[in-house]
Amino acid sequence: MNNVPDSRPVPHSVGIDRPAHDLPPDACDSHMHIFDPRFAQSPHWTRQPPHADVAAYRRLQQRLGTSRTVVVNPSTYGTDNACTLDALAQLGERARGVAVVGHQVADSELDALAAQRVCGLRVNFVTPQSWGTTTPEMLTTLARKVARLGWHVQVFVQPEQLVALAPVLAALPVPLVIDHMARIDPAEGVKGEAYAVARRLLDGGNTWMKLSGVYMRSRDGAPAYGDAFELGRALVTAAPERLVWGSDWPHTTEAPDTVNDADLADVLAAWCDSTAVRDRILVDNPAKLYGFAAA
Repeated sequence: MNNVPDSRPVPHSVGIDRPAHDLPPDACDSHMHIFDPRFAQSPHWTRQPPHADVAAYRRLQQRLGTSRTVVVNPSTYGTDNACTLDALAQLGERARGVAVVGHQVADSELDALAAQRVCGLRVNFVTPQSWGTTTPEMLTTLARKVARLGWHVQVFVQPEQLVALAPVLAALPVPLVIDHMARIDPAEGVKGEAYAVARRLLDGGNTWMKLSGVYMRSRDGAPAYGDAFELGRALVTAAPERLVWGSDWPHTTEAPDTVNDADLADVLAAWCDSTAVRDRILVDNPAKLYGFAAA
């Protein structure tokens, strides 16, 4: 068996360097997507998806030092989760899935998804969806439907949408996961209304936040995304027990060949005041949220 590390560049990830500090065993990438040309995109989606299959992602895992992952079904496929389910089958027991379904989904479909290690639903208020405009009523309907399964609901929102949806989000009967730090603008950061709402939700004890997508609003950019430091450190200080980290590979919101995933792991480390806190975010928290075996 060849144990020599693969030093080739990973598709959709700049550079070949590893994180400055090794990630712990069982580290989880809690937000990424698989795009495989074997699966047709939804008719509603007009952009060409990247080729980002499981084989390429495994090379990213080797480079970063992650071994667990959460595959999030991208809006590209609408409510067809076949690509994500295929990825879960390839990745095995160390992977979990977050699906996208319509609000009229049948219990039998949810049960079939659960049998294939899906453990949550994503509800997207930001980008076009196959059903059209996402409404708060759709969100609450889906949350009620998955409560019996012990799933969570993950929302992708703009900061102003987080503020407007706050009463609905606080009342959900299932755990809430907020994507990509709610896309809070680092220029407003902890002083803005969106951060105040996020803090209230986190303090309520039923909300989780994904420390991912830092590049979406940063003006400073790579490698350190320094303008987001205050926001990231504040979130880590406020709720280290309900944060998870994700690469968001293959970075479909960004221009090609602009994101170095090792930088993103280093940014997380910089936001944490100790290795223990970083490891909690990478290992213990996702184990609890996604049902992985305890570290």
